[in-house]
Amino acid sequence: MKSQILRVFSFYFFLGKKSARTRIFFLLSAVSVLLALVIRVYRLAGNWTESGQIVFQNFLMVFFLQFLIVILSLFYGTSIVTEELTGKTLPYISSRPVGRAAIILGKFLAYLSLTAIMLASTVFISYLILTLDQDFRLVDLWTIIRYSLVLLLGLSAYLAFFAFLGTWLKRPILVGLAFGFGWESVIQYFPGTTQKLSIAHYLKSLLPQYTTSSGKLGFLFIRLEPTRTLLAVIILLLVILLFLGVASLIFSYKEYLFED
Repeated sequence: MKSQILRVFSFYFFLGKKSARTRIFFLLSAVSVLLALVIRVYRLAGNWTESGQIVFQNFLMVFFLQFLIVILSLFYGTSIVTEELTGKTLPYISSRPVGRAAIILGKFLAYLSLTAIMLASTVFISYLILTLDQDFRLVDLWTIIRYSLVLLLGLSAYLAFFAFLGTWLKRPILVGLAFGFGWESVIQYFPGTTQKLSIAHYLKSLLPQYTTSSGKLGFLFIRLEPTRTLLAVIILLLVILLFLGVASLIFSYKEYLFED
């Protein structure tokens, strides 16, 4: 099983590196670098007194957490199966000596690796643009590592969920858009336990919370009633394992029909 997953992973990783989709989404990810440059120039002009840490979390982390990881995982996750159906390559890969579960897991790891490279590189560059000045300390690098780990955990959870939608639904993109930019964007700001029905809630619970000069928390933490760190990590890992397992199970037994 392990060798099968590695074979699928290596094939789709190197295939994905050369695809036009990867170039498009890499450019989309690089928008954060452009935003960081604009904000840095604005701050150097004396128009902003907040620290780079606070600016990064209140603006770029909103872009990363509520847009970029959702859009990346949506289009890569749902395509794990749908691209084989639209390209009519499913009979070919199914005839190879590779289990169907290994196909799901191998493609998941390949697409997770591709999107993680896009995400981590732009997060790191954007963070340095905003925070690299005379007050920067090496210990601040732990902050960007923490940011990156939280985002990668979120990327994995969303990718697993959208992979599940891709194996289950005929047109998963529409449901995925409604979930990622409807449900996830709204439910996390509900008070009480309702907000815990979103992936974003557990990701925000893992982020360091800085206060602004006015003493108010940033936009990400409006109405947040954080879950304990260890519990948040466990729940996110369970989400990944659950939806990957269900996706592998569905793909192993479901008969897919091709459209003309």
